[in-house]
Amino acid sequence: MTNTITLRTPDDWHLHLRDGEMLRAVAPETARHFARAIIMPNLVPPVVTGTDAAAYRDRILAALPEGSSFTPLMTLYLTEDTDPEDLASAHADGLITAVKLYPAGATTNSASGVRNFDKVRPVLEKMADIGCPLCVHGEVTESDVDIFDREAVFIEKILDPIRRATPGLRVVMEHITTMQGVEYASEGGPDLGATITTHHLVINRNHILAGGIKPHYYCLPVAKREEHRLALRRAATSGDPTFFLGTDSAPHTDANKFMPCGCAGCFTATNTLSILAEVFEQEGALHRLEAFTSLRGPKFYRLPANDSTITLTKGDPITYPGQIDTGDGPVTVFDPMMPLHWRVAD
Repeated sequence: MTNTITLRTPDDWHLHLRDGEMLRAVAPETARHFARAIIMPNLVPPVVTGTDAAAYRDRILAALPEGSSFTPLMTLYLTEDTDPEDLASAHADGLITAVKLYPAGATTNSASGVRNFDKVRPVLEKMADIGCPLCVHGEVTESDVDIFDREAVFIEKILDPIRRATPGLRVVMEHITTMQGVEYASEGGPDLGATITTHHLVINRNHILAGGIKPHYYCLPVAKREEHRLALRRAATSGDPTFFLGTDSAPHTDANKFMPCGCAGCFTATNTLSILAEVFEQEGALHRLEAFTSLRGPKFYRLPANDSTITLTKGDPITYPGQIDTGDGPVTVFDPMMPLHWRVAD
């Protein structure tokens, strides 16, 4: 029986840090165990220019604990007014690592996202030319499409046409939640990657809706049927290099989660590695945990894997705080509803 595993230090390829008081509270939770993270740009106002990205990066660095070596990998928020040359300059300078596509209205702070995809075609062509990846929130937003079908419809009607029209564009399907997402990503070739969140490996839609609404399990894309969750677990724990970790850890105060129109997101930064080790052990795949957390993401983004390592040990169940305090109010830590025996060694 394995009681100790050592991994290259992980990276998080999809992370929300917010800003202000929330940023200062949640950034240390990721920096404790992760070396790098792709930082989502959906602030208010969003991060749309290289100048915006530089300023946000500086605020993140200022929020880190003294001595932290954590590196934020910045992104730009794609709008119909994005300047291809500003984007290319920010990418050439190493200021940004990727660009994020939000269909307008798809998720938190996405009102500035894309409605007419023809208007962003010049930007996508520039990105293909310079090798800048496009990170995609893959859901349509039409009201006549069932929320549980929006990922599959997006793949068919938007993502596949974009990729066919823009050869060489490197795309990350972020936080996939369906069998259709798994199948499309696995057949997409070397220019297509897909991230899987911690919480989508644990919850299905019953956890949100059965026995009363559970706001802290409500996320977007929303968790689907159990068959989809199992497909995600198979993909994450397989040897397929297409799939890697992007937690989509998304802090919201409890007050905002409990509003009549509550915010979508699960805050998993605090206990992600313990949860993942538990999931991979359940699937008989602890030997593949390092690839998922630490190797496949850097390979897709054409970055070196981290030289440092972390060690996880197995023992009595570890207890994490139920909440973290922020200047904006308490944020509830994701509860995986199972004992967690794996912890990162000090």
